[in-house]
Amino acid sequence: MRVKQFLVLPRLPERIAPLQEMAQNLWYSWNWEIVKLFIRLDPEIWEECSQNPVEMLSRLPQQRLEQAAEDEGFLASLDRIYDKFKRYLSSTKWFAENYPDINPGSVAYFSLEYGLDTGLPVYSGGLGVLSGDSLKSASDLGLPVVAVGLLYRYGYFRQFLSSDGWQQEKYEENDWYHMPVEPVKTENDQPLKVSIQLDGTPVRIQIWKVNVGVTPLYLLDTNIPENSSKCREITSVLYGGDKDMRIRQEIVLGMGGVKALRALNIQPAIYHMNEGHAWFLTLERIRFLMQEKHLSFEEASQYIWSTTVFTTHTPVPAGNEKFDPVLIHRYLGRFVSDLGVSWKDFLSIGRVIPTDETEPFCMTVAALKYSAFANGVSKLHGSISREMWHNIWPEVPKEEVPITSITNGVHSFSWISHDMKELYESYFGLRYQERPGELDVWREARKIPDAELWRIHNRRRERLVFFARKQLKRQLARRGGSQLEIQRADQLLDPQILTIGFARRFSTYKRGTLIFSDLDRLDQIVNNEKHPVQILVSGKAHPLDNPGKEIIKTIVTCASEERFRNRVIFLEDYDINVARYLVQGADVWLNNPRRPQEASGTSGMKAAMNGALHISILDGWWVEGYSDETGFKIGNGEEYDNVETQDRLESELLYTTLEREVIPLFYERNEIGLPSKWIAKMKAAIHMAGERFSTHRMAMDYTNRFYLPAIQAAHRLSEDDHRLTREVSGWVSRMSSSWEKITIKDVEIPEVGGTLFVGQKFPIKIDVVLGEIKPDDVAVEIVSGRLNSQEQILDYQPARASLIGGDNGIYTFSGEVTCTESGRFGITARIIPKNEHLPHTIKPKMISWW
Repeated sequence: MRVKQFLVLPRLPERIAPLQEMAQNLWYSWNWEIVKLFIRLDPEIWEECSQNPVEMLSRLPQQRLEQAAEDEGFLASLDRIYDKFKRYLSSTKWFAENYPDINPGSVAYFSLEYGLDTGLPVYSGGLGVLSGDSLKSASDLGLPVVAVGLLYRYGYFRQFLSSDGWQQEKYEENDWYHMPVEPVKTENDQPLKVSIQLDGTPVRIQIWKVNVGVTPLYLLDTNIPENSSKCREITSVLYGGDKDMRIRQEIVLGMGGVKALRALNIQPAIYHMNEGHAWFLTLERIRFLMQEKHLSFEEASQYIWSTTVFTTHTPVPAGNEKFDPVLIHRYLGRFVSDLGVSWKDFLSIGRVIPTDETEPFCMTVAALKYSAFANGVSKLHGSISREMWHNIWPEVPKEEVPITSITNGVHSFSWISHDMKELYESYFGLRYQERPGELDVWREARKIPDAELWRIHNRRRERLVFFARKQLKRQLARRGGSQLEIQRADQLLDPQILTIGFARRFSTYKRGTLIFSDLDRLDQIVNNEKHPVQILVSGKAHPLDNPGKEIIKTIVTCASEERFRNRVIFLEDYDINVARYLVQGADVWLNNPRRPQEASGTSGMKAAMNGALHISILDGWWVEGYSDETGFKIGNGEEYDNVETQDRLESELLYTTLEREVIPLFYERNEIGLPSKWIAKMKAAIHMAGERFSTHRMAMDYTNRFYLPAIQAAHRLSEDDHRLTREVSGWVSRMSSSWEKITIKDVEIPEVGGTLFVGQKFPIKIDVVLGEIKPDDVAVEIVSGRLNSQEQILDYQPARASLIGGDNGIYTFSGEVTCTESGRFGITARIIPKNEHLPHTIKPKMISWW
């Protein structure tokens, strides 16, 4: 059957036409004023449309639109907000002020999911929300970022629970023509499409666009009539299906994404892979450089390594994406062959030990090998990642494995309640809204009067309670609850008592049931007559994660006990909207992962920006954020071999911290009835989170540490028909083939006796054999410092030695060592490659030690 398609748009009166333009830009999602305007049109339809303004405008009666066009008060607000919107789009932002010579679209950002707003459900959880927040901050700061993802027909699942608390999933089809996403058109007004090959079959990919402020996000869609049913399903469900589905999704994202940017005439200088899912983009970049720029595979690989950023989010080896070589060969065997690379050499890219033919192809390993700029998402996670992937660079000390850290953040304007935002604007001044890159403005939080801060926070707690009651009534009605049960929901919870929030993906390492380990003790805590406590819980488990579903069932079973019925509530269908109410209204935000398995975590950052106090295991971001002023800790960062012992001890610590520190402090009042000590902690938490844990700070870190050096490398390497790329690649090849001949013949240390003193200096001479390698191509370094019991040098800073003579491949270098601290002291030397045109020269198997 053939169907002729038409797109029917609402007929907005010309006077309110700007509503349609603003509805098509996710800028509305972090600007309460425009949201208020949509709510003003019809609050019930706004909620029915999942806060999606595009759908709302299509469903409003024409009569209501005509009324709005004649409402002078509404029009005055619309004109003011539209003027603000246009000024935002055209204003010169932080990046242009500091780096005016860098072109728009210089950074291509790839992620498998984006959590931007409730009305655009193409996300599942933390990774997607981080990606969405990153794009919003890129817009606020004017970063030259263009983003790429997939357009999922069903998005992530909607959650509902059975009567016994077992999670059920429901997939709702997304109607893109009623969402803030638009098809990209050609000059002939036809949908823009690109093609890739999968298993010998051409797959057509349509390109859609989402406007995130000034940042464009392009989403790829295979659900179009030209494709077979198997190909149409590629972009059907986020994180659904088996490995076969996953590899096809990731090939479409990576290879299709690069082709899509080229079809859009966007030529990024560098690429940022948010997780290893997007690594296949590397192959399409190589193909283009080989065919269009006539580089060899090695030359193209070298260029891509210098111009790629990779962020890993997984702190355990099992969580990294791996594919069976047979599956990869099915979809990429011919492509790889066309590149002129042997299958064995290609598979070695994704293996920690290149020669281990039993090892699967790991996307994280491939991404690390092809990215000069790599990072974990907190300081602790960076350290964990260097240890986890140390065997890729076995000769390099773990501390110097080329994986650094840039701690995650959250988009403050998206997560701070509008009540709190208005308070901040009053005391922070214009810089808060207009100069988001000036993070020192958050110090002004300490100047907010206690009474005002507490009044606003109490209001948000009340709104959270009312929201939770409304959600509970919906849940009970859906489950077929009696009228009495539904009415009773209006009496549950207390808007005046200490409220703990706990919401996240339910995975076993996050330990959602830790606070439910001792129900009798929990009963005493939550039902204390003088100091009562209530707990609001929400979150989803992956559809295939039965242990995660068991955690939810356990919590729901506990909450259904009569003693907890008014004190413990589980809110179904966790999404961005539910998250906002929770982080904006909770007094305490609980997080108790099993250290060190939380790479970062961001929900606690959102809560802290709203004045909630974080209580957590010292894991992820909280290792950096915690102090006695800003929140509470569970334990001191211990790690255990026995998980049962860990859970038992840390549940005890959690209860004790609540009983002795958190609850007494919350209920302690001064002479005017305010919890002044608690409020002081709130102010410190707001200052800490706003200044150090926003995506504005994070985006500036990526810019200064990664994007700018990578863009500069791209410009240098591509000049004069990639002349420098070819030279550097040849240099790396020569160094690699000759490196085994390098040795340190001797390290000459003067006779100083067995005892030295702090501050004492002495000279060092190092004789090296370089063979065919020139001394200008290496750095000879002296490594010295305190020794541990295994004769390993700790906390060292390598000191560069200087060439003082030599010929015929044997050279002498000299340097100086200073004894900086008392104790056992050790000295050694090493040789590493040196090339000013590379971001760094830490390469596998290219380091020689004495």
